[in-house]
Amino acid sequence: MSTAIAEPAGLGLLDLSPEDVVSVLLERAVQLPASDLFLETHAGHIAVLVRHLGLIRPFARLPLDLGQRCISHIKAVSQMDVTDHRRPQEGRWCHELQDRPLNLHVNSMPTLYGEDCCLRLLGTDQQGLSLEHLGLIPQDLNDLRTMLDSPSGLILVTGPSGAGKTSTVYACLRYLNNGERRINTIEDPIEYGIDGVRQSQVNPRIGLDFADLLRSVIQQAPDVIMIGEIRDAVTAATAVHAASSGHLVLATVHAPVAAQALESMRAWGVPSYFLASSLLGVLAQRLVRALCPKCRKPYPLNLAPNVFDDVLRWLKPGEGLVLYSAGGCAACQGSGYAARTGVFEVLRVDHSLRALIAEGKSLEAVRKHAIAHGMIQLRQAALLKVAQGQTTAEEVVRLIPAEDLGLDS
Repeated sequence: MSTAIAEPAGLGLLDLSPEDVVSVLLERAVQLPASDLFLETHAGHIAVLVRHLGLIRPFARLPLDLGQRCISHIKAVSQMDVTDHRRPQEGRWCHELQDRPLNLHVNSMPTLYGEDCCLRLLGTDQQGLSLEHLGLIPQDLNDLRTMLDSPSGLILVTGPSGAGKTSTVYACLRYLNNGERRINTIEDPIEYGIDGVRQSQVNPRIGLDFADLLRSVIQQAPDVIMIGEIRDAVTAATAVHAASSGHLVLATVHAPVAAQALESMRAWGVPSYFLASSLLGVLAQRLVRALCPKCRKPYPLNLAPNVFDDVLRWLKPGEGLVLYSAGGCAACQGSGYAARTGVFEVLRVDHSLRALIAEGKSLEAVRKHAIAHGMIQLRQAALLKVAQGQTTAEEVVRLIPAEDLGLDS
């Protein structure tokens, strides 16, 4: 079964100006919805692709001259140098699309045949997302709410690029944004504005980075601080200090599993005892494609009757009786999948775990303790999605490596 999205038909792209071609492509990309739009330069044409539900799909094909003029237009409106084709560039663009603005993060890159252009469609898959719709199972959702209701402390959200960390953090901000707290964010880039939240963006061009903004934000006397990403030792230390001095701090870091985030913070030079005193918990996550409910295909568990034994205690009556495979219909563009949902590992820091962290115990010791005290691992959370008919076993294995699933332990 082909997973390619058909080229937009009947648009007459060849008869349009570069400005209108780009506008039409963006409109159709938002309708999917896609998270990224790519223009790739080849020897005789420009290939247009989208990232839809995490996968790259062909979208359109433009003549070389028209495609190059489209890239020049994108660079011009994104405040990039249209005469420089030899160096990578970054830009920002707010495109008016029908009745609302579409924020875009634009990047150009020189390649063998010419420039490639990547447009990140900011906020298309995060608008209106709530904690209840992230994909957390009830136990993990309750743990997250408990952490967010704390007056101070540090909450880390971790996972690789494209794992949905920003969606989770924005959902947390929406939960906290009840008019009773002063909330400041430090982002790169700001995905979309949230009424009632004071949002600031880093600006490398003038030397304004996360650490500089964070020091200034603390002087604004916020109750909640969100840091888009901890990238250096100064930001890590300042975040922990802020969390220890009466602020609730949410931040993202790159780490494969929840316990690994502790090692990441230690690698930035944060002392174990200092981290232990402030850390409320860690959410590690991935995004898996959710099956299209209109065309998913059930099949019995005859070949693997014990596959869900490890998660039986979390299954509701009637769940885990069949497996599902992806079908394909018009509603899901023939892919068999209709959306994406999160798979989470939530490590909540209790008194005994805090003592282990303060003593500088190993990642493995921390992880074993958390599991013994009820932490649901990524492997188990992924199996629950399969047992509940939300996704396929193939999708979970495709996205989550064996070492992160715990299949080698």
